[in-house]
Amino acid sequence: MAGGQPMECTMKRFVVYQLLSTVLIALLSPCAVVADTGKDQTSIQVDKVFADLQKAGSPGCALGIFRNAQIIYAKGYGLASVELNSPITPETVFDIGSTSKQFTASSILLLERQGKLSVSDDVRKYIPELPDYSKSGGHKITILNLLNHTSGLRDYLALLQLSGVSGDSVTTDDDALALIVRQKLLGFAPGTDWAYSNTGFFLLSVIVKRVSATTLREFAAQNVFQPLHMTHTSFRDDHTML
Repeated sequence: MAGGQPMECTMKRFVVYQLLSTVLIALLSPCAVVADTGKDQTSIQVDKVFADLQKAGSPGCALGIFRNAQIIYAKGYGLASVELNSPITPETVFDIGSTSKQFTASSILLLERQGKLSVSDDVRKYIPELPDYSKSGGHKITILNLLNHTSGLRDYLALLQLSGVSGDSVTTDDDALALIVRQKLLGFAPGTDWAYSNTGFFLLSVIVKRVSATTLREFAAQNVFQPLHMTHTSFRDDHTML
């Protein structure tokens, strides 16, 4: 996993949202009505909006326009990788960042439905190498605390940044877990406050792996994405993937 990945994804989404809002404004204007002017005119109007992304060496995005549940326009702009000069196409797979947390949570709840865990379980039942925080604060951390960001665990991505690790550096699961278990104190007693935590969802991925005896990527593929026919969606556990 990339140490600075969530921040990068947030910035990318912000840029895309700005661009798409501009596209919607353009497409709703009289000069860009598809029914009146056809797909060629739509293409011209959309290309104008994304002109800056068609310059050499520019990062970009993919755009799809739907009408009555049908794709009427799809095109990629710019590069998926500036370093590799790899262009974006309508089939390019994008990193959705923290939007993936819903699928991690779904995997945990599916395991609970299968009777393999309970969200009220102490996290140390599955990750015993974590410090016993109940000795100092009188509270155990439950799986539910991880799910709703009330564990009190410090965010490991922030800890990586404080330790000088670059956002472009590759941090393995073992590296992240080793960093987390070294934290002897919590930010607050579990269940008494709320703080957004990438640490919590990383630990949930560890629990999925240990309980299911497979990776989160494989478990989610078999139990979440395939049943929903999400054939182009997967967890990214290979940092070399574009």
